[in-house]
Amino acid sequence: MDLGLLSPMSKIPPDATESPIPRLLEKAFLDAGLGARLLSRTRVPIIKLCEEPPESLRQALLAEREKWENGVENEAPEAAADEEFEHEIVSPCDGVASPKSQKKDANVPFTEFEISCGDGGGPRRFRLWQGPNLTLAAYYGLAKRLLRRAGGRDVTISNQREFTATDWAILNRVCQAFIQGLSDPLLQERVARYPSLSFQPLYNMPNDRSLLGVFTQMEGEQALQIWETWPARDELYDAQPQAEQALSAWKDVQWRRNYGVDPVQYTKDLQMALDRIKRIPSVQLILLEQGQQETPSQYFARTKGFLNGLRYGSREVSDATRLEVANRYISGVTQNDVRVFLKEVVGHSNGEVDFEAVGLGHKTFHLSRQLESALDKGTFDAGQTRDIADYIALLRSPPRRAYTGPVDYKLVIPVPPESILLILRIRDLHDIHNMASSQPRDKYRDDLEFPTSGAGVQCDINFSAHLALHNTALLRCYSHTDPRVRPMVLFVKHWAKARGINSGYRGTLSSYGYVLMVLHYLVNVVQPSNPSPVEIETTLWCRGRNIQFWRNEREILHLAGTKQLNHNAESLGNLLRGFFEYFAHTGILSSGVGKGFDWGRDVLSLRAQGGLLTKQEKGWTGAKTVFEVQSAANPQAEQAMGSGAAGHANKGQQAHPPKKGGEVKEIRHRYLFAIEDPFELDHNVARTVTHNGIVSIRDEFRRAWRIIRVAGSSAAQEDLLQDVKNLQERSNPFLQLLDEIHGSEGTWGAMA
Repeated sequence: MDLGLLSPMSKIPPDATESPIPRLLEKAFLDAGLGARLLSRTRVPIIKLCEEPPESLRQALLAEREKWENGVENEAPEAAADEEFEHEIVSPCDGVASPKSQKKDANVPFTEFEISCGDGGGPRRFRLWQGPNLTLAAYYGLAKRLLRRAGGRDVTISNQREFTATDWAILNRVCQAFIQGLSDPLLQERVARYPSLSFQPLYNMPNDRSLLGVFTQMEGEQALQIWETWPARDELYDAQPQAEQALSAWKDVQWRRNYGVDPVQYTKDLQMALDRIKRIPSVQLILLEQGQQETPSQYFARTKGFLNGLRYGSREVSDATRLEVANRYISGVTQNDVRVFLKEVVGHSNGEVDFEAVGLGHKTFHLSRQLESALDKGTFDAGQTRDIADYIALLRSPPRRAYTGPVDYKLVIPVPPESILLILRIRDLHDIHNMASSQPRDKYRDDLEFPTSGAGVQCDINFSAHLALHNTALLRCYSHTDPRVRPMVLFVKHWAKARGINSGYRGTLSSYGYVLMVLHYLVNVVQPSNPSPVEIETTLWCRGRNIQFWRNEREILHLAGTKQLNHNAESLGNLLRGFFEYFAHTGILSSGVGKGFDWGRDVLSLRAQGGLLTKQEKGWTGAKTVFEVQSAANPQAEQAMGSGAAGHANKGQQAHPPKKGGEVKEIRHRYLFAIEDPFELDHNVARTVTHNGIVSIRDEFRRAWRIIRVAGSSAAQEDLLQDVKNLQERSNPFLQLLDEIHGSEGTWGAMA
């Protein structure tokens, strides 16, 4: 449920940064025992409210409020809950960009350079260096932020036609600084021989490049630099006939002199060549690194896949090479203490490295750390604490071989008969892996998030969302036009929620976006309706937006009831079938009504004739960054504001970061998926959709169409509305890990 709060008599509108109203209400709700949390970085302020918050949540909300009152508010949770914006808080741009967490080292090279940003303020000075502990990928991220703060952007297929001479000048200067600021002088020297990275003018040839292309070149050359000096390379290289072709293709692209003719295509060619390099098994091994969210089980399984790719016929790799592989695996492990432990495992192998022992050691040590961390929290009763301590001791037992074939085996920690009941009790602690502080943090996790059940009535209170009132009225009028509209909208919203693709905060699409998708399909794709020509005569405006639409609900209901609004007689089921087919396919791939939705080209627009515009028409051809300056009111002045005294904040958006003053919110506008708001025509309802998000959304539409298409046949059926959260809960990683460590339950007690 959503509520709107309007305060027309307030001198300061309640959605203004300096308004005391949202914070005063938040405090009143908390004092009344409700769960309340103000989100101030959304498009308009929102108070999330619940009737019966669990005590732990209520205390956390009170603590968060106290932080704000003391001026030490932590913005991270609030930013995580923002479903409208992706933003990062940066200090006012002073012209200097460098790794925030590192100080300049006298032995680390860096680049200082000036860029004239064309804002009338003269040239601005920037500094860029990699730093001794900054990975190449992190350094690339730093360079991208510097490029944006300098008023530039990277060239892409969607914006290259509109790139100006100034755009190219800023981009090329940052690319050059990226190379000059590398911390590895050998890598600098290595890449300087290539025409595209020498930054020397070429006779009668363009000298432009993309930052992504330069990073791709660095990534490939860094990998080859390590690979060429790896002791195990020669033995493994003989077993990889595809490697010569990949290396030759990479060198051909690197030495190309016409890179500047089409930098976007050149970047694409680089990425394709690098992808071939990365498919060489031995290169995969030297690049081996455990991902931030990758479990020991996943990391070990990935590495074993690389090892299997090294087998050439019946040939087996030598012990020396196995040792090198084990060392590469260990060096890629995230935690330092785990690396130390695994080195001891390898050190005790007497030269005969069993990679299974390394993998098992990684899993057991990591699990022991999780269990010890859970014990430190003191959340278990005496019996559970004793069981966990006994189980940690069991994990330190010597492993045994469990044969899976005539010669194939895996190592497991055997379960003696007297420990079977202990293992069963440990398995009952399903959520123990969530209790450990050593668990990788889910970047979407929000400790202040309200539970989906058990908290009573929940609602959102929006402040001065005047346009939202008209959006609501518009959707209600659409629902009156045909009795099939409302159930279809509700079904699609339920489907999107069950499949986990309805969260702008997680990079997918808000529920409102799916409503607009349904309306677009019903109005413009299936036998388009012909509404009555009767409309209000005067144009209505709200906050500078044209909000005109047919609002006569009585007339809409009358015409709908007499079948005068449209002549479509399809069943609700057929409409849903066509909806999923339309968005599952692109263009001529669709066999149904219409040609399918072109995700890369089209913009959904209820205002436009036919329901579609092009991204080119809207100017929505590439991601854009806007810097919003805010100077919030002093928290301590809340009471004074409530009695009539009010400060004033400057708030505005600009294409380039301001040099001075105020807090800066960097807002990223994306157009991977484009849905025009019916009233705010410059607002993309789908701007929160990231690359991973649009892939997930399209995959789910294709999955839904695959299920619907074979419905009623003898083929095995998937559940269209299968809840991904329930599926994840059934696939408990903790229980899977126990099976990997101890083997199946049928083997327990047999290897004692």
